[in-house]
Amino acid sequence: MSEAIMRGITLPKPRRLARKVPLPRRVPGSARRGVLEDGPAGGRLRAVLRLAGVILVTALAIVVLFLLTVFPRRFRAWAIQGFARVQCWLVGVRLQVVGKPAGGSTLYVSNHCSWLDIPVLMAQMDSRFVAKAELARWPIFGLFAQLGGTIFVGRKRAGSADDAHAMAESLRAGHGLVLFPEGTTSDGARVLPFRTTFFAAADHAARVQPVTIVYDRMGWLPTCRRDRPVFAWYGDMQPMTHLWRLLRRRGARATVVFHEPFAPELLPDREQLAAEAARIIATSAATLRQNRPAVPLPAPIVATPFRNLTDATAAGQGEPRYPIMRLAAA
Repeated sequence: MSEAIMRGITLPKPRRLARKVPLPRRVPGSARRGVLEDGPAGGRLRAVLRLAGVILVTALAIVVLFLLTVFPRRFRAWAIQGFARVQCWLVGVRLQVVGKPAGGSTLYVSNHCSWLDIPVLMAQMDSRFVAKAELARWPIFGLFAQLGGTIFVGRKRAGSADDAHAMAESLRAGHGLVLFPEGTTSDGARVLPFRTTFFAAADHAARVQPVTIVYDRMGWLPTCRRDRPVFAWYGDMQPMTHLWRLLRRRGARATVVFHEPFAPELLPDREQLAAEAARIIATSAATLRQNRPAVPLPAPIVATPFRNLTDATAAGQGEPRYPIMRLAAA
């Protein structure tokens, strides 16, 4: 075009469209908002009905659990699991469970990204939870957690000895115990490093079972990084604001994977126990975030401890993986 102008050639003007009526601003049809977006009045109405249902069911659960305090714990366990499943249904979160909880005196170790993790796990097994002391002051839900046998731990070191004693007594009594070793909630896109202090109660457990929780569906479609803040509760998010955003959505799903349990004596110390549990959970969570099939992962594999290097060489095993185990057995 610039060459034509330099030569003095006049180009014809482009023809205008024959359309006299401008295009409509809205394409005709019955198209609705996307399933991943906040709905109009329907989304708000859905959230109001769900919130009213959650409050009513939680209040009813408090009354029932208070009446069941005079009965054996198994009756309360059935009631807690039933109410937790109803709460997940009211919130609009479907559950996909892979594997089975070991039961008994088991230390369940799970990743933590939302307050929703508690009812999701509570609906699957009879166990007590370890939660921060601030949860006990929440209206309605704090009282429900207390009646459910939750062990509240403080952030100060002054209460660490009492907290460890309460967790050990619960495990020795044959109750399952759920820990969130990250110490806080994450953004759902990763698993934070595990704190070894949470594994002090592992010595009193019959077994340790890693558990992975990933919220992998939103609007019946695989979730991505944009959707995870709908589930993840972290930073300075307000509980009611976060709950309101979640209640407006549809087609949500949480996948829970119970990995193979193992004896805590399989690993030499709390550092190795925390590292192996974090590895299993993080590997499984990454697989679920990539929309791959959920498969329980096996227990950590360690070398058989020998009394000395001569026995190890004779058995053809070479140097044991953990020298601490070899020295302890010597």
